[in-house]
Amino acid sequence: MITLTGLGYDIHRFSPSARPLMLGGVQVDPSRGLDGHSDADVLCHALADAILGAIGEPDIGHWFPPNDPSCANINSLLIVGKAMELLHNQGGALNNVDCTLIAEAPRILPFVPQMKETLFPILGIPTRRIGIKATTNEQLGALGRAEGIAALATVCIHLPE
Repeated sequence: MITLTGLGYDIHRFSPSARPLMLGGVQVDPSRGLDGHSDADVLCHALADAILGAIGEPDIGHWFPPNDPSCANINSLLIVGKAMELLHNQGGALNNVDCTLIAEAPRILPFVPQMKETLFPILGIPTRRIGIKATTNEQLGALGRAEGIAALATVCIHLPE
């Protein structure tokens, strides 16, 4: 087996219309969500791209094109599921994930345990190997002005040589 890492990043601005804020597959706010073709779950998008990058596959836009009407408002847990399916198709296994959300608001920490429990069955690793943290942008730039939320994710995977 060989060990590989992947890095994913995503950012979305807050939606001008009322929609749920989804992060890690969990509804964090019922009416102040992010703008995007899917449910705009930046954590799931960054995580899926990290997995896809580690196995040398194209990013989520290839698998779920933003101009495809069938992907409109799609639950981003399905996107993570597709990345895991592609990983398993290559005979690979996920070791751990480490994610960071960057947001001035809302407070993320109260939702982290539920996010881990939601991601656990899709990722197939113990919740203790699912890292989810949050930080602010110290009021700098668009994120610091609370115009949106960004996420970073790293993964460690094992693949047959």
